[in-house]
Amino acid sequence: MRDEELVVAFALTRLDHPGLDLEEVAALLVRRVGPEGMLELAAHNLADRGELRGALFEAAVERVVRVVLALRDAQD
Repeated sequence: MRDEELVVAFALTRLDHPGLDLEEVAALLVRRVGPEGMLELAAHNLADRGELRGALFEAAVERVVRVVLALRDAQD
């Protein structure tokens, strides 16, 4: 999933759940993308951090949060 697609998916998930915080929305998104999507997100995150191992779900959620925050910071 490209970063642009990830941001759109995040925005749509946030629209469905406006009361949740950033990490909770990211966790919902990771659950929605399924096992293969979670693996892809986690792999990208671990590669960005230069790590070989990590908890799959948590690494995937972190990837979503990092992409969303990077976009937000780029707009400021």
